[in-house]
Amino acid sequence: MKSAISEVMMRAILNTIDEGIHVVNAKGVTIFYNRVAASHDNLSVEEVIGRPILEVFPSLSKETSTLLQVVKTGIPILNQQQSYTNLKGVRITTVNTTLPLWVDGKLMGAVEIAKDITKIKELSEKWIDLQVKLQTKQPLKKRGKLPSQAPFTLQDLITQNPEMIRLKERAAKAAETSSPILISGETGTGKELVVQGIHNASKRRDGPFIAQNCAALPGTLLEGILFGTVKGSFTGAENRPGLFELADGGTLFLDELNSMPMDLQAKFLRVLQEGMVRRIGGTQVTPVDVRVIAAMNRAPQEALSAGELRMDLFYRIQVVHLELPPLRRRREDIPLLIDHFLRKFNLLFNKGVTGVEKEVMERLVAYHWPGNVRELENRIESAMNWVEGEILLREHFPAEIMGEDTEEKSRQEMGSGPYGAPLSAETLHLRNALQETEERFIGQAMRIAKGNVQKAAILLGIPRQTLQYKLKKWKGRIDR
Repeated sequence: MKSAISEVMMRAILNTIDEGIHVVNAKGVTIFYNRVAASHDNLSVEEVIGRPILEVFPSLSKETSTLLQVVKTGIPILNQQQSYTNLKGVRITTVNTTLPLWVDGKLMGAVEIAKDITKIKELSEKWIDLQVKLQTKQPLKKRGKLPSQAPFTLQDLITQNPEMIRLKERAAKAAETSSPILISGETGTGKELVVQGIHNASKRRDGPFIAQNCAALPGTLLEGILFGTVKGSFTGAENRPGLFELADGGTLFLDELNSMPMDLQAKFLRVLQEGMVRRIGGTQVTPVDVRVIAAMNRAPQEALSAGELRMDLFYRIQVVHLELPPLRRRREDIPLLIDHFLRKFNLLFNKGVTGVEKEVMERLVAYHWPGNVRELENRIESAMNWVEGEILLREHFPAEIMGEDTEEKSRQEMGSGPYGAPLSAETLHLRNALQETEERFIGQAMRIAKGNVQKAAILLGIPRQTLQYKLKKWKGRIDR
């Protein structure tokens, strides 16, 4: 009775897992098949239970079925892509981890955990096929001019921030070479815009620009997309070029590089070092002339410490490293960006908004913008949906951006300050406190340097242009 209850509970648990689970015995007959697996295969559980696996999936064989391979060898197969056709003629693609089932030292069968990637594989292959057609039809000099590829230039980076101006200058210099580039920065800071700008400023501007997010695909599928496949290399594989071949003569942009599996990073590193690519399952090596630019939304050192990035790949890819500052470090750019987005959405929405109310602009400049420029653009777009006049007002923005009720909330949550004095929003404002501290440090450095901006900048460990900007911005407030 107890074992029966345990079996019922185990089956219930396995049926709640959101990945396909398929178990066969030592003869290759299915003894368990959960509802998710049935959904993947477009079959019912009853059509599979108790039947030999090759009878249900006739496109497989003893050699190509991962379950039968593990039953035969007793060796696990991890994260292997498999394509097959079921009894109803439906083509399925999964990524499988298949493990042997041992009982008292005897191999009793195998269990397979499968993730259905049919749709994403179909879309990826259609995209690859479309790229092949476009590059076949377009002369080389016109390929990089396709509207969907790289529409932005470095001139599209709107800024008056000294740090961003230096970054644009460095990006323009880097565009003159073919060295690999690593771009880091928080989500929404404009990494792809910089990448496209570098491509369009380079000698490769007339070549292809190919972008791929490494976090968007499972590792096994990403490998085939990057390097290409040879027919027969795995079940369902076809002859198809990879992104390295498609980007030949141009730029390959890999976003969220730290999401790429470590074993795939090793293969990627080899292509970077050798300039040669071999399709999965193939023996022919193809030379490729590709400028690789990678991006991450976290600091490289953090990715290294977290074990997300290979050390050898890091040193190879960061020949040129560009770090985009978050919007909160370039607040002087916020009014410029708002003006740009107003013009953009006026055109799209057929409106005539001329600006933002003064107090609202102050709030927008003071806000910390965790989503950076992308969040700012989305907030302006949202406000443009509600505005009826020519000016964006407080009511057109969310309360958290406008800082409503923050003083009362601060008093309720934080209580009182030193000597029983109530804490106000003014005394709690971290930005104000940091600015006051910064002003004192700058003033002291200027006094020690006897007014020499260059020497004061060296003392402070900041660029001279940054110090000049701060002195101009806070003129009359810094005691020299």
